[in-house]
Amino acid sequence: MGSAATLMKNLHADDGSFKDPAGRVYRVGGEHGERVIRALRLDALEDLTRLLSAPFFRRLMQDGDVVRTWMLDARDAHVRRIGGGSGWQGAIEHQPIDFLTWPYEWPFSMLKDAALLQLRLLATGIPHGWTLKDATPFNVQWPSTRPTFIDVPSFIPWSGQYWHGYRQFCATYLTPLLMAAHLGIPSPPLLRARLEGIPAEEALRYFPGLRRFRRGVPLHVWFPAKAERAAARQALAKSSGKQSQTALLALVESLRRLVSSLSYRPASPWTGYSGTHSYADADYDKKVRFVAEQTAARRPHLVWDLGANAGHMAQVAARSAGVVIAVDSDHDAIELLYRKISGADQPRNVVPLVVDIANPSPGLGWAGRERPAFDSRRKPDMVLCLALIHHVRVAANVPLALLMDWLCSLQATIVIEFVERRDEMFKKLLANKEEQYADYTRENFDRQVAQRFRVPARLPLKDGLRELLLLDPR
Repeated sequence: MGSAATLMKNLHADDGSFKDPAGRVYRVGGEHGERVIRALRLDALEDLTRLLSAPFFRRLMQDGDVVRTWMLDARDAHVRRIGGGSGWQGAIEHQPIDFLTWPYEWPFSMLKDAALLQLRLLATGIPHGWTLKDATPFNVQWPSTRPTFIDVPSFIPWSGQYWHGYRQFCATYLTPLLMAAHLGIPSPPLLRARLEGIPAEEALRYFPGLRRFRRGVPLHVWFPAKAERAAARQALAKSSGKQSQTALLALVESLRRLVSSLSYRPASPWTGYSGTHSYADADYDKKVRFVAEQTAARRPHLVWDLGANAGHMAQVAARSAGVVIAVDSDHDAIELLYRKISGADQPRNVVPLVVDIANPSPGLGWAGRERPAFDSRRKPDMVLCLALIHHVRVAANVPLALLMDWLCSLQATIVIEFVERRDEMFKKLLANKEEQYADYTRENFDRQVAQRFRVPARLPLKDGLRELLLLDPR
């Protein structure tokens, strides 16, 4: 009899799925893993029944371009629970994504690849009678180093209508890519501030004078901005006219060529970190072995590498982990990491993100829950915190006790590196800074650790200037 109560407790509507009246995503947590169920209105159910049986769409799922999805039997206990009194007429199920990410955490090349996926899906669907009703990058996720489209109900039958997702594509994909490629402005801060993207009129302010003639700007920024101003003056309604298949495919192809041509040149001093760290080769090899041995012994499913820099340790951990989320505040370092691991001979289970641990992605959107904060989406099984805590303490002025409280709250195994004050990298951080870090001592660090963790293993490095510790929460 307890199963019904458990069913009710574990089933909940996704806070980010409420804008599409055709369906709603529900998540079911359980001892055998999470299930992702999408309840559907009758018309959407009928469309998706046809879509899921279409050969072109089955190939998209097989190739990983679209999340694996299947119809659910109406007798499924969760479907019955969702459908009772809600008006939903059926449901589909999606393969779950290990860790959700948001477009304002992606470097340039990840946003570019997501844009190309969006265009590829549209170009594939149109000849088969299907289009995409929107074009938001929130419909794309990263189960690996390649993007996957997750909002299957975005596919709707096409009967010659204009692609109404064009304006959204420009605001959320194309304009941020143009600003990065032409002006060197990375997109994460812009998209974090504007979840719906950058309107053409606002974008035009970044392209004054001759800048407005840079590739892609006249047609997809300047002209739409002028058209929006005219529409606002005349109170014009959204166009509901028709568009031929040839014209629509030509638009999609022109956008594909434009996006493919855009490039970004990283310029961060941290992009060369892997070749300029302060370790001798022997000590660095010991550090690598320690990380490899601890991840191999624990076999964690979800690992966070905080302050990943060039991502070498994330790749080491990836050999024994399900997925590694490699984060760093430096956009260009993460950009180069993504380019590197996108190669065919690299681990496919590393997902690089632009996240500042001292100012991580907060809960955004409606009620602050539509796009959950970085550390509230899913707790990690293991965290790599290597050569980071002195940066958090000195550069971000976060007291050591607060940092250790946060790490303890994750309830994960921690691999942490303590850097002594005598280390040259710590001394560089203190350059031109007033000394105000009295809590950053080895004695206080050990005390903070002892209050919160057990220490099953440790490894001194650099003649005692650094030490790696394996921490388990008490």
